[in-house]
Amino acid sequence: MNELLWYVSRATGVVSIVLLTVVVVLGLVTAGRRRPTGDSATVVMALHRWLSLGASVFLLAHIATAVAETYVSIDLVSAVLPFTSGYEALWVGLGTLAFDVLLAVVVTSLLRHRLAERTWRRVHLLSHALWPMAIVHGLALGTSGELLLRGTTIACAVVGVGAIAWRYTSTHHDERRRVAVAAQEWS
Repeated sequence: MNELLWYVSRATGVVSIVLLTVVVVLGLVTAGRRRPTGDSATVVMALHRWLSLGASVFLLAHIATAVAETYVSIDLVSAVLPFTSGYEALWVGLGTLAFDVLLAVVVTSLLRHRLAERTWRRVHLLSHALWPMAIVHGLALGTSGELLLRGTTIACAVVGVGAIAWRYTSTHHDERRRVAVAAQEWS
């Protein structure tokens, strides 16, 4: 039974990082100046929300199985309080910190209609920190002998960094274009 929990923990961790990466990419797409409009925007936002829910469910399964299995010692406190694990405190702690940030993002998203837009946005921006923490957590604690698992986490890192680069360059390209148009209008 313990071996099954170990495999389920690893599998749900990999699925969590894949879903989290897709959610981050969709978030970057919907928040940029070149975001989709009309029906496609509705579809992308719905996908972003549903995959966020899916990532949260898989992450909870990942945490529950990591705590339940006894191959390594990670207790319930270490799953919520960062850097308290007796096993690989730094790497487990990064995962715990990412989970805590995810909790804050989920809770404020559920309460979004009761919060100021600025408050929600600031908390939601923390997802830009939680994703790299989750990637490092996965790379540090992932099974190096399992090329598929390690490769999946590396692929998520490449895709996420590519999306961040796209968002950064497209936003700054739009800014430069607006400045150039404004300068021409003043000439």
